[in-house]
Amino acid sequence: MTSLAVAQANPEGTASDKIQVMIVDDSAVVRGLVSRWIGEDPDMEACGRFSNGKLAVDGILKCDPDVVVLDIEMPVMDGMTALPELLERKPGVKIIMASTLTRKNAEVSLKALSLGATDYIPKPETNRGVTTSQEFRDELLRKVKAMVPRKRARRPGVQGAAQPQAAEARAEAATDPATYQLRPFSRVTPKILAIGSSTGGPQALAGLIEIVGPALRGVPCVITQHMPPTFTSILAEHLGRASGLPSKEGEDGEKLVPGSIYVAPGGVHMKVVQTGGGPELKLFDGPMINYCKPAVDPLFESVSKVYGPATLGLVLTGMGHDGAAGAKVIADAGGSIIAQDQATSVVWGMPGATAEIGACAAILPLDEIGPKTNSLLRGGA
Repeated sequence: MTSLAVAQANPEGTASDKIQVMIVDDSAVVRGLVSRWIGEDPDMEACGRFSNGKLAVDGILKCDPDVVVLDIEMPVMDGMTALPELLERKPGVKIIMASTLTRKNAEVSLKALSLGATDYIPKPETNRGVTTSQEFRDELLRKVKAMVPRKRARRPGVQGAAQPQAAEARAEAATDPATYQLRPFSRVTPKILAIGSSTGGPQALAGLIEIVGPALRGVPCVITQHMPPTFTSILAEHLGRASGLPSKEGEDGEKLVPGSIYVAPGGVHMKVVQTGGGPELKLFDGPMINYCKPAVDPLFESVSKVYGPATLGLVLTGMGHDGAAGAKVIADAGGSIIAQDQATSVVWGMPGATAEIGACAAILPLDEIGPKTNSLLRGGA
């Protein structure tokens, strides 16, 4: 009989000062755990808990969440059925799809992104796995905070409460690309396209690759999208259909072929190395870099070593700062970096960090990145 549980207001401020999170899952254990994790963070609170999509749709206006954590497989109404109804009742709400790591659920999660979900998170297969997975807990909290960055730490009476207003003013200024010092584009026609993305990346990549597909026939394209195993192979298939080009997960020792797209496999890092037979891919395990595996930085840094000023890198929407350091390596070697602008990014973490570090030749809306990339790959200015 679980329906709605409204969190009480923080005595130091109002409930609206915190990120309001609604949890929709048919498991009482998962609902309770996630609600507790949310409540333990001073910047968030659980505004409601629902056992199925129908209850969530009926209760979303009363709950008024900023973020919804939405399970896929539920009785009465599943997550995919509930998704469009939740968005219709509360336009603009951020929805994170949660599902166990199967190919079927990975396909469903990627479809959910195309239908308006903001992000996804792989969920351990058992309640015990959810209980014991520190990685799932940490990733969920990071994703929720990334969805609503301007609400963080705005609680009256808390030391340093003036800082968020200053940060918000800086964020407003950051919407103008003229705020940042830009580098000139390389005069060398690119011989490779390297792309890094995270939150919002699958949608951005699909539209971008469809536009630049014809121009990619003369160069290889390497992509690191923050995704777990299974998801990356499905993403590669989707990009192949969008571009009309061969597209697959990269394999260790694989030679780079112009006109082909290589996606870093989930769970390992990917880089490009120079061999006697030409550039090839190198996959390697190791610790997470910038909380990610695969990470963008090692790919960008390696591409720069092989291609130098003939490197074109794109940093698309995503939380965190992965890719910024690698983008600077590319720029310092004479290559070119384009970052997606804040207005068209789901989360302006990665491209924003790249702009802040001074690595960009341009900061463009997503719909302008494709045409500009085409021009550069074809030898235009």
